[in-house]
Amino acid sequence: MSAPVSTREVLISCIATLLQGVRHVAVGAASPAPAAGAMLARALAEAQGERMRLSILGSVEHNFFTNGSAELFDCAAQGRIDAFFLGGGQIDGRGNVNLVGVGGYPQSQVRWPGSFGSAYLYYLVPRVILFREEHSPRVLVEEAEFISAPGTSPEGIYRPGGPVALLTGKCLFHFDKERGGFSLASLHPGVSLEEVKDLTGFAFTQGETVPQTPLPSGLRLDLLRGRVRAELEGTYPAFAASWGAELKSEAKT
Repeated sequence: MSAPVSTREVLISCIATLLQGVRHVAVGAASPAPAAGAMLARALAEAQGERMRLSILGSVEHNFFTNGSAELFDCAAQGRIDAFFLGGGQIDGRGNVNLVGVGGYPQSQVRWPGSFGSAYLYYLVPRVILFREEHSPRVLVEEAEFISAPGTSPEGIYRPGGPVALLTGKCLFHFDKERGGFSLASLHPGVSLEEVKDLTGFAFTQGETVPQTPLPSGLRLDLLRGRVRAELEGTYPAFAASWGAELKSEAKT
């Protein structure tokens, strides 16, 4: 008996769907779920006879860069990266990301790792997917206290890049570039609209009916639990191991 589809697998499958048609996706060093989604997107593309390049910073097997982030930034400037992922301690309703901290910058009460190249990549990569599994008013705020990377820019600013979606453990939002805000695209299985409204600190729009995020099945699910999980072991062994343990546990119940 196979295990039921988990929330983890729903998120990974959703990421793969967001990456359809991408030629080259780059993933940060501490992003196992986005990496798995990119691996699934690559496997699905190959099943259709297409090619997708994947670069995971910090990985030996899935990274053709030899000079780390310097080459990543060069590729982005040359238009050779189509998709990238950003998270943040805070993400607000205009797509602004805070990676610095809260509580009165520069003497912040809580400090996070820092902006690194987030603003640079946010401006240049055309398909930036915001990913944060925690969905709470603490993370999804009305207005970020510090803007590490702005979601929108004033008219006349050259900006080929920006956010296209925000994926959380509860739902998927699409980003409306013209309006500069989010719209609710789908709810993950078992999640209600009321729950998302209660846990989201910013206003968003939604249609009369909100669909459920599709569950992976068939070839997609087979690739997820087979090839993708095996590929993930080399770069994210703890994530792959916990996923495997979850599958075994669920299959027994």
